[in-house]
Amino acid sequence: MPGKQTVVMNSIENVFVLGLDDRNLALLHELPHLKQYRFHSLLSKEELMGGEVELAEYLEKAQEKLDAFDGSVDAIIGYWDFPVSSMVPILCERHGLHGPSLQSVVKCENKYWSRLEQQEVTDAHPRFALVDVEHPELPDLRFPFWLKPVKSFSSALAFRIDGAEEFEHAVEKTRGEIGMVGGAFEYLLSMLDLPPEIDERTGQMCVAEEEVRGRQLTVEGYSDTHGEPNAYGVIDSVCYEGSTSFLRYQYPSSLPQEVADRACDIAVRVIRQIGLSSSTFNIEFFWDPDRDALNILEVNPRLSQSHAPLFEYVDGVPNYQSMVRLALGRDPQQPSGQGEHAVAAKWYYRTFGNALVRSVPSEEDVARVREEMPGTIVDIVANEGEWLSDLPAQDSYSYELAAIYLGGSDEEDLVARYNRALELLPFELEEEPR
Repeated sequence: MPGKQTVVMNSIENVFVLGLDDRNLALLHELPHLKQYRFHSLLSKEELMGGEVELAEYLEKAQEKLDAFDGSVDAIIGYWDFPVSSMVPILCERHGLHGPSLQSVVKCENKYWSRLEQQEVTDAHPRFALVDVEHPELPDLRFPFWLKPVKSFSSALAFRIDGAEEFEHAVEKTRGEIGMVGGAFEYLLSMLDLPPEIDERTGQMCVAEEEVRGRQLTVEGYSDTHGEPNAYGVIDSVCYEGSTSFLRYQYPSSLPQEVADRACDIAVRVIRQIGLSSSTFNIEFFWDPDRDALNILEVNPRLSQSHAPLFEYVDGVPNYQSMVRLALGRDPQQPSGQGEHAVAAKWYYRTFGNALVRSVPSEEDVARVREEMPGTIVDIVANEGEWLSDLPAQDSYSYELAAIYLGGSDEEDLVARYNRALELLPFELEEEPR
């Protein structure tokens, strides 16, 4: 929808960011048109991501801050998952700003509704079924399958099901915790005119999906103000051997070009079907090389902030360029291949057993990494004196100690740089007694 104000190219434009944090603010400050923008925090990451989601309260607080601002509100953006991704269209509509419709965003975020949309334009998805955890019935799917809330954070409450007993255990576990997100998602669904297959109660239900295998990849793209999708990058998601936990995201992908092109084509068709516009997006896939089969894992109505530094390393500008310019109603102008590195990755340094964190790398340790490998970003996730099991937003099978972003001349150089970074970043862990 058009903005209320006429844009004067040399004037300052106020861009409000939901969940703004220091690292991503630094990336936003590296955009080419920085002098034109002023970035403002609209609720902190901690306010938006601590415990049970209170969507109505978050919206009220955000609105109060926007109302109190003494100046023009020119764009509202966010790069985090729900609730941020759903707050953006609500607030943009209130202020007459460019942004996606709430309906199209929820079609992406509700895993079951998303599958219904996907099957209209492609067969690149697994068989799936809706599961009501209050009245669970074992779905008519082949084992193994995955059981996940229709909306959750990261891989929280995602269970691999190999039999009826595991299904019952997963349902019981999910039933006790799904309300932390599901209640807010029901509130969101209540704002929409829903099709017969979807009702508000699905906000606290699960989707079961037959397991698909292969190499994992993500297509990053945007849909312009006219609703025309464009895919501009493919990223590999590499897991630890024998695990579903990520080791690194690597850009650009090393997949055969024909496979990457096919994934981009599917992504464009799905986003067009969903009706997303004035928004970035990313779609996660599995590619099974033995069957040459692509299967969609998830559709997200936002870019991945984990990928943003990788685009800067390789293309010269973080893909926040697309997000900000779309929010201002402009051509994204996302460059390609203009960065300092040929390849880049976000690495996840993990451990697979619970432990007490005795010590973490010091600021001096991190500084040595940056001095030896300029441009490297190190985010320490573990907290000294705390158990890893107390960390928020971890997957069901591992614990993240740190995230390390760096670039290299090729994959071999990338791996060598990561290994060197680990040598310079000492953690002391005391494993939990068995």
